Amino acid sequence: MDIEELMGESPNEGDKKNQESPLLSLKKDLELYHESIREVAIEIMVEGLSAYPIFVAHQHQITLGEPILDKHELGTDWTIHASTLEEFIDKGIIKTSKKEAFIKSFKDASDYACLFVVVPEGANFVYFPYHKNNVKTP
Repeated sequence: MDIEELMGESPNEGDKKNQESPLLSLKKDLELYHESIREVAIEIMVEGLSAYPIFVAHQHQITLGEPILDKHELGTDWTIHASTLEEFIDKGIIKTSKKEAFIKSFKDASDYACLFVVVPEGANFVYFPYHKNNVKTP
């Protein structure tokens, strides 16, 4: 599946904020979202849906996974969908021949969110630690 197939309409130019680096705004949003994302990851694993939860971070319309955090409802820059390795294989985003390599590189889903970050230029996997640098001291 091509990235264009995943993405629907692009946001209007007027909707775009000053985004020299979209990853900076994503990090900011993940600092707000990380507890919710971790809960969903654990739920996916406990319910036996997948041992490999993947979260799709995007700013466009995406037809991958199920929406769990909507930027319009939350007043943030990024929307997050919950997905799994199995869906990524079914949709051809990860080739069956690359499944074992993906599993070997997959970090513990209790400690890291596996994010598939989609931007107009393309998409890539990023791991975001739930705890490191996210724990605020009083």
